[in-house]
Amino acid sequence: MTMRDDADHDAAGNSGDGQALATFLRRLQWGLVALAAGWLLWLLSPVLTPFVFAAMLGWLGDPLVDRMQARGVPRNGAVIIVFAAMTAVALLALLLLLPLLQQQLATLFASLPHYREWLVGTALPWIEAKTGLELVGWLDPARLFALVRSHWEQAGGAAATLLGYLSRSGFALLGWIANLVLLPVLTFFFLRDWDLFVERAAALVPRDHAAVASRLARESSEVLGGFLRGQLLVMLALGVLYAGGLLAVGLDLGILVGVLAGLLTFVPYLGPTTVVVLGGVAALAQFGDWQHLVGVGVVFAVGQVIESYWLTPKLVGDRIGLHPVAVIFSVLAGGTLFGFLGMLLALPVAAVANVLLRYAHERYLHSRLYAGQPEAAQIVVVEAGPPSLPASPATARPVDARSPDAGQAGE
Repeated sequence: MTMRDDADHDAAGNSGDGQALATFLRRLQWGLVALAAGWLLWLLSPVLTPFVFAAMLGWLGDPLVDRMQARGVPRNGAVIIVFAAMTAVALLALLLLLPLLQQQLATLFASLPHYREWLVGTALPWIEAKTGLELVGWLDPARLFALVRSHWEQAGGAAATLLGYLSRSGFALLGWIANLVLLPVLTFFFLRDWDLFVERAAALVPRDHAAVASRLARESSEVLGGFLRGQLLVMLALGVLYAGGLLAVGLDLGILVGVLAGLLTFVPYLGPTTVVVLGGVAALAQFGDWQHLVGVGVVFAVGQVIESYWLTPKLVGDRIGLHPVAVIFSVLAGGTLFGFLGMLLALPVAAVANVLLRYAHERYLHSRLYAGQPEAAQIVVVEAGPPSLPASPATARPVDARSPDAGQAGE
């Protein structure tokens, strides 16, 4: 190897190191951008809730708008029709649910003394008899009053904290009202300009990554759309099923428990657990016998069978592709980091992250890190002898077929 070959080898090595450093710096830059975006999202989470909810509604309604537009309906007209239909459905749900929920809440507040008597007179003594713990004495009003008097200063601090919390809750209530007013306005604009938002976002993607980004966005939209539409239908069906079943058992709070269980169905096992726990407590406090408790168990079993063997396979399937533990962790982590906004975004973000992880897994299986370095090709060097000179025409002579040379040439 000459000095020139050594120099070329060093230059190639330096070029490879420079490319690796440039790739690392580019990935570091994108990582810092992602961290900054997450930090900004965390800061603006109280403000972003109506925007995120409106964006989800606009995204869910955009396929209907596109279909109507493909049939010749102008974009603005299709948006108005879809927005009016969504508003009518929301108003109909409120008109049907609000009187029932108001009646259920009034029944709950009226039944609180009865529930307290059942807790102190039946449930806690049974637990004490089974475990040997003293629990009833801690709920004695005289004991509680003496405890408050002995910790008056701490109670005063707690009262001040409670007043501050109530004042903040008042501002939070005003914020919720403002969000409800903004929600239909933002939903209309997201419906009208959704395709424009998508085009502008796609125009920002680097051209050499446009095909991959388009593929991942399309897969994420399909997974997320199918999951959310199916999950909303499952929540609605199970809420109606649980509410009707518990009401048929005879529970005064059956509708409230059923609606709450239907809303919590998006978290695995939380909805059925709500039926068993709250429905069982309500049955024991109201009737105190095992027949109604068995009725609650039957409602739970029927709901689980219908959900597992018909609703979820038909409406949701395995579109999101996440383990129930991952779903529970996503919801809890989102609620811890970003509050209600985080719980709202937990499953959509988890679905998109799962698509990205599948793509990363696919790339990993085709990488050198997984397959290993290819074996070096074996180069076989054949030493050639000196080139033979062709016979000159002057020295060439014909061979007679009858001569001995002809036989040797044939052999």
